[in-house]
Amino acid sequence: MENFRKVKTSEEASPLPFPDLPPGVVEMKVKEGSKIRNLMGFAMGRMGLEDTRQIVFSGCGRAVTKTITCVEIMKRKLGGLHQITKVRYKTLLEVWENQDLQPDGRAEHLTVHKNVPSICILLSKDPLDPNQMGYQPPEPRDELWAEEGEAEEETSRGLKRALVASPQEERIPKKIQVLPETMGVENRDPGFQNILGLRVP
Repeated sequence: MENFRKVKTSEEASPLPFPDLPPGVVEMKVKEGSKIRNLMGFAMGRMGLEDTRQIVFSGCGRAVTKTITCVEIMKRKLGGLHQITKVRYKTLLEVWENQDLQPDGRAEHLTVHKNVPSICILLSKDPLDPNQMGYQPPEPRDELWAEEGEAEEETSRGLKRALVASPQEERIPKKIQVLPETMGVENRDPGFQNILGLRVP
């Protein structure tokens, strides 16, 4: 493959893994090169409409982490959203072109099928079936988010933060780890979960 370069990548079409979705549901297809600001600007605008009750975020391969980030941002900003997470494999079709032309001047092409991890996350303003695999209830908008929002406002005004954290700040968890059990991961392959950034105890 030294003399080949990738010229095209496409995904095999597959239906969303959620039954009874309303027609015309908003689907945000997150790509590796997508800008989170652009994605969230559109998604927040649609979910701000009263008649938009559900939205789906989907991504595969290296876009999985970015997909989860978008979901967490929306849950934090809107609050009260029910969630169902589905993880599966998806097939990518890659077309590679040989840089060395054949004697007749034509280029040789190869098609490669790759199975990559894929994640689909449904967010809903209305209650979902709590018995479904991967269900998460709404998270309370507690004081932790309020304090963090105030800190962001202070930063935007150019105020300097203390270099040494106060005892109250030390007690606040720096990161909330999402475990496979809470995400409803259906595939226990360690290599698969490493790509998702999950740790299996």
